[in-house]
Amino acid sequence: MERVVRRRLGFGGTLLATLFACASLTPSLLPRPWLYQGVMGAVTGILGYAAGASLGALGRALIPYRPPERGRRIAWRVMLAGCAVLAVVTLWYSFDWQRDLRALMGMDTRITWFPPVILAVTLVLFGLALLTARLVRLGGRRLNAWLDHYVPTYLGHAVGALVIGLLVAVFANDVLFNGFVARVSDVSSVANQGTHPGVSRPTSAYVSGGPGSLVTWESLGREGRRFTGTAATPARLSAFSGRPAAQPIRVYIGLNGTSSPRAQAALAVRELERTGAFGRPVLAVLGTTGTGWVDPHIADPLEYMYNGRSAMVALQYSYLPSWVSFMVDRDKAAASGRALFEAVRERWSRLPAGSRPRLLLSGESLGSYELEEAFHGLSDLVARADGAVFVGPPNANRIWQQLTNGRRRGSPVWRPVYRSGRTARFAQDPGDLGRPPAPWPHPRVVYLQNSTDPVVWWSPRLLYHRPAWLEGARGPGVNPQMNWFPLVTFWQVLVDMTAALDVPPGHGHRYGANIVDGWAAVAAPPGWSGHETWRLRALINWS
Repeated sequence: MERVVRRRLGFGGTLLATLFACASLTPSLLPRPWLYQGVMGAVTGILGYAAGASLGALGRALIPYRPPERGRRIAWRVMLAGCAVLAVVTLWYSFDWQRDLRALMGMDTRITWFPPVILAVTLVLFGLALLTARLVRLGGRRLNAWLDHYVPTYLGHAVGALVIGLLVAVFANDVLFNGFVARVSDVSSVANQGTHPGVSRPTSAYVSGGPGSLVTWESLGREGRRFTGTAATPARLSAFSGRPAAQPIRVYIGLNGTSSPRAQAALAVRELERTGAFGRPVLAVLGTTGTGWVDPHIADPLEYMYNGRSAMVALQYSYLPSWVSFMVDRDKAAASGRALFEAVRERWSRLPAGSRPRLLLSGESLGSYELEEAFHGLSDLVARADGAVFVGPPNANRIWQQLTNGRRRGSPVWRPVYRSGRTARFAQDPGDLGRPPAPWPHPRVVYLQNSTDPVVWWSPRLLYHRPAWLEGARGPGVNPQMNWFPLVTFWQVLVDMTAALDVPPGHGHRYGANIVDGWAAVAAPPGWSGHETWRLRALINWS
């Protein structure tokens, strides 16, 4: 067995592949299923093998010394034995690490975890990836040998490497990636035509798709129909407030409504005019996620706080899942956010100064990115809007980055303090909004971000840079046993995104009723009390 391994694998590649795969078993931000762990072990293992093989080749080129056969044999035996022991130990401890993570988040610690199957999945997928890489290398050698008959060796090898590199890049991008995106797009397009169970065409003229609407119910898309079809009814609002309630206004323009973001925005403004939205006390411009989804925890609280005297507007720029949209549709998201805000604000600015509604912003995940891109910075945002609540912002948000990087010295990256909290504040729990205990004039901006939200903390820099959120004191819920490993942590946190909604509120990408406190801090109506915030939190939690 040892002889077979030595002939088929490289020493450095085998060592680093094992170390990387074992590192992937260590805890990350969120619990993960055993199958995902097997896949991640294979991905990180092949990355480790590539790194180890490259370092080995470099070492042989720089130091031509070749140890004697007996020494190499002993080194292989020691390395293989050590790798086997390390794999068994980390697989054993991985079960406890996953249970500890679940306990930190108040989840059931009775889990299914199959170490032998995890190992098998890892080895099979690793073998397939390595076989593919070896076939590519074999093709490169054959090409080099053919070119050597016609051009000098150094030129033939350079041309061969360039050709193989281009072929791999074209295949990975144009065949694999674009084919995957096309397939997801086809599936998502079909899903976009459907309607969520329990959602029906509204009978209110105050929402898009209802009677008198400028857009059809069918054009709204799956998530647009859910957004307008689930607006709170005056009866529900009155039951909470104890007073007669108004019919909330919800405007939504789907991808099928018009041909461009500007045309969508113009149609949205006309729909706002039709419903009388500019006569309401508050008008919220909402960002959507990739599928066009608006989190009801963002929309519902504002309607209850204003007893139905609210208006909201949103556009759909894609029907792809958010993580796919983040890769391929970010420019569309930015264009949509800019077009919508500019069109709404231009119409809003034509109203007499004393009769304008409060112009608010809110978006979750990619929806926050969509709206942030409408502004040059924080000062521009508060100069042109009356407040914002951004939920689970991606690490790519430019304004979020500016505030986080410019935080007060000593404040942690997971709860930064920017300019004494005079304009923007960051919170995981409602109590965070009161810190620091300094004046907080309006307009206000709130960023809700959980310490364990992979959407917030995932970044390409994790490939090579230890993140600040693993330095010093860690945020609530972050496992003290989590470490940073080059290349590995990048994939761990990326995989965490797949489980970001499978945890209790207050962890991962679930914010729940904490959004109520964000709205209460940014845009509470006159006379609104802390007791009413508590009651609304209870209602939102229950629903």
